[in-house]
Amino acid sequence: VQLQASGGGLVQAGGSLKLSCAASGRRFSISSYHMGWFRQAPGKEREFVAGITWRDDITNYADAVKGRFTISRDNAKNTVYLQMDSLKPEDTAVYYCAVQRRATIPIAKNPNEYRSWGQGTQVTVSS
Repeated sequence: VQLQASGGGLVQAGGSLKLSCAASGRRFSISSYHMGWFRQAPGKEREFVAGITWRDDITNYADAVKGRFTISRDNAKNTVYLQMDSLKPEDTAVYYCAVQRRATIPIAKNPNEYRSWGQGTQVTVSS
């Protein structure tokens, strides 16, 4: 499976961006997997941002983005989205999407529980 993240860019603090993560691959459908968004700022470890379950679309967010970011999925388009509102300079990072390895457990926040990382998309928030 390949994941292509897009939609990043430069935005002022308080602005919005919507990231997309398009999945492709032979007989791969996001409808059968939990999907997650992570981010990594320079000099920092990769951190969980948001996740969504495969069956009931249950979502989970990092405390730092709760109430500002919204994860969603369109199974027909095999795409996961991350709507980011009220952006802050500390949201600046490369954002990645990934597939959770196990759909039998709740949304995981450990990046080791994920696979098929896309190439990432840069989000820069200016103050």
